[in-house]
Amino acid sequence: MDVISVIRAKRDRQTLTPEQIDWVIDAYTRGTVADEQMSALAMAILLNGMDRAEISRWTAAMINSGERMDFSSLPRPTADKHSTGGVGDKITLPLAPLVAACGAAVPQLSGRGLGHTGGTLDKLESIPGWRALLSNAEMMDVLRDVGAVICAAGDGLAPADKKLYALRDVTGTVEAIPLIASSIMSKKIAEGTGSLVLDVKVGSGAFMKNVEDARELASTMAASAPTTASRPSRCSPTCPRRSASPPATRWRSASPSRYWPAAAPPTSSN
Repeated sequence: MDVISVIRAKRDRQTLTPEQIDWVIDAYTRGTVADEQMSALAMAILLNGMDRAEISRWTAAMINSGERMDFSSLPRPTADKHSTGGVGDKITLPLAPLVAACGAAVPQLSGRGLGHTGGTLDKLESIPGWRALLSNAEMMDVLRDVGAVICAAGDGLAPADKKLYALRDVTGTVEAIPLIASSIMSKKIAEGTGSLVLDVKVGSGAFMKNVEDARELASTMAASAPTTASRPSRCSPTCPRRSASPPATRWRSASPSRYWPAAAPPTSSN
C-alpha cells in the first residue's frame, strides 16, 4: 500500500477502506508518510467528506496509535467534558472543580489553541508556576487528593492525533468535521473516563458558525464510537484495542458547495 493511492482515492470522492485508514494513520505516526502528503489527504477529506464508517475507523486507528489510560483504581466515578472551543471559551475552569465537589473524579485533558481560538492550557500557563505536563502517576495523585486535574495529554495518548492536530492548524483544514470529530473522540476514548459530555460551541467566535453545522458535528462525534464511549474503559496500555462500527451515514461538508444526507441531530444529551 502507498500513500499516493490513498490520497487519490479520497481526491476522487471514494470511500477509504479500513485497511487504507489503518495503514495511513500508522505510517504517518511512524513518519513514513510525510507532512505534505498527510496535508493533501486532510484537504481531500475537507473537500469531499467521509462517511460514518470511515470516521469511526479513522478514530479507532488514532486510538490504537498509543496507550489507553485506566482510572479503575480511583474510589470515585470518572467524568470528563470536551468543548469544541471558541473566543472567550473558559468553561473548563469553573466546571472541573464543580463536578469534583459533587463527588466525581475529573481528569480534564485539555488542549492548545487551534486556529483563531485560545486553548485552556495556553490560558493556564499565564499563571506562574503552573505546568501542563504531568506524569500519569502525578495525575492520579492529584485526582485522589482533590478530585480534579487539568493538564495536557501525555505523549503516549493518541500520538497520531497530536501530529495531525498541529498539521491541521497550519494547512487550512481545521474546519473538517470528520477530522474534528475523530480528533476529539480519539483522545477522550483513549482517556477512558466513565462518562463524557460534549459541549459544541456555535457562533461567530467558534469553529461552527451556524446551528446546523454544530448539530452535525455533535451527531458525528456521538456516532463515531457509540459502543466504546458509553462505558468506562478498563484497558491498560497493553490491553487489546476495540473499534466500533456505526451505520454508514454520509457526512455533510461545512462548505456550502457540497452536501450529503446527514444524520438527524441528537434531541437530548445526558
